[in-house]
Amino acid sequence: MLDRLRAVEWMGDWDYAFGHVMSRRVLLREYLRRAALWAQVYSVESEWPFFDVTQYVDPEFDLPLKLASELEEYLGHVPSGAVRRTCVGAVRLAELRAQNPTAVPDLPDLYEPLVLFYERGGEFVRDNAGFLDLTGALFRPGTLQGHLGTTPLSALSDTVLNAVDAEGRVSYYTAADGQGPLLRRRELRDEQCDELFTRNLRWEPTDQVPGSTGDMKDAGLVELDEIEATNLIGAIVANSPR
Repeated sequence: MLDRLRAVEWMGDWDYAFGHVMSRRVLLREYLRRAALWAQVYSVESEWPFFDVTQYVDPEFDLPLKLASELEEYLGHVPSGAVRRTCVGAVRLAELRAQNPTAVPDLPDLYEPLVLFYERGGEFVRDNAGFLDLTGALFRPGTLQGHLGTTPLSALSDTVLNAVDAEGRVSYYTAADGQGPLLRRRELRDEQCDELFTRNLRWEPTDQVPGSTGDMKDAGLVELDEIEATNLIGAIVANSPR
């Protein structure tokens, strides 16, 4: 885990981060959901959302001295307090799991979505209005309660996350009966692109997206949230020919 974090470019290529802003947003949403679950289990809701959960999972746990020293040295390169806390938590929880798997509860891996977020474009920055700047998009984290019970992100592979990233303002659609294809409309500054996610795991032009909301209802289409769309991409990837 420490090696993965060392490879992150915290303040690197802006274009790279901007190109991954949509996948970074769904990853951050999934982290906030998982963090809400962990915080609730350990009754540390006030620590949500960016915290080191290991001190509550096992208050007696310490990193081996060499790893603790390497982590402390590395943290000098990490840009902000909230990011540093999660880096500490990610390394400590990974080491606790390696040393004593039974000490870690049967909950979804807390830090994996956030580490992937970091790997796909570096840090987030808080602004004075309560938003998180994801490099290319502002995101309001909301409340812990608001993230409990939300739809889990079921697939975190690069193939799925890369399929989420796109230029423009994106809306997703599929058949209301759940049997249809995944469609998206991308609205760019001076054009509109309608696309279909195929079994070849790429977006291709389509004429299946009607022009208006009323026409979409008549065609039996419903709009999907970005998490629902990402999960549908994951299902298509899982069932595609290898």
